[in-house]
Amino acid sequence: MKILLVEDEAPIAAVVRRGLEEARFGVEVAPDGETGLQMALEGDYSLVILDLMLPRRDGWSVCREMRARRNTTPILMLTARDAVEERVRGLETGADDYLPKPFDFSELLARVRALLRRDKIHRARVVRIDDLEIDTTAGRVFRDGRELFLSPREYTLLEALALNEGRVLTREMIQERVWRDGESYSNTVDVHIGALRRKLDAGGRARLIQTVHGVGYTLRASSPEEGA
Repeated sequence: MKILLVEDEAPIAAVVRRGLEEARFGVEVAPDGETGLQMALEGDYSLVILDLMLPRRDGWSVCREMRARRNTTPILMLTARDAVEERVRGLETGADDYLPKPFDFSELLARVRALLRRDKIHRARVVRIDDLEIDTTAGRVFRDGRELFLSPREYTLLEALALNEGRVLTREMIQERVWRDGESYSNTVDVHIGALRRKLDAGGRARLIQTVHGVGYTLRASSPEEGA
């Protein structure tokens, strides 16, 4: 997989490039926003890592133009700005995730892999786990052939769990990374999990969402008798 890194600070670019290459990714670097935009539009990249404060064209402008040109390559924004408004602006412009500077490379790598995994599943269109089917393009969910009608939050929660099949998502991860909402009460996640389970498990179907007590939730196939 090839990644485009748009970063004007040479020391940061060198560290990120070296780390990604050690993780067996191909990396190309653009030193300014205008060059980065042209490379993103003309190249075949699996992911764009995009700094916000760039010469010639800032990251918001690059992201906005990519989306205007119907370029759907996942974008991870890097920014030294930690204000909520700046993060929201980046996401509304079309970015898929953000990471404030300074950052630990291990977190950057984890986010890169998560975005690539999510994009792969979205391109596949239909996610199948046991008798559950999620059409990620149409936003439709089926269990044993029967369509389920979910609220927007229930759908994004289910999709996130399916994207991370077998991995545990904490309540904090769901609030901050899935819903982009760090302000709601902690039991909000539990309430939506309960509602989602009632719809998924209606008719005595095998429970798919498992509780990892004291940690969070995971989605995996299980037998009907397995408890929460």
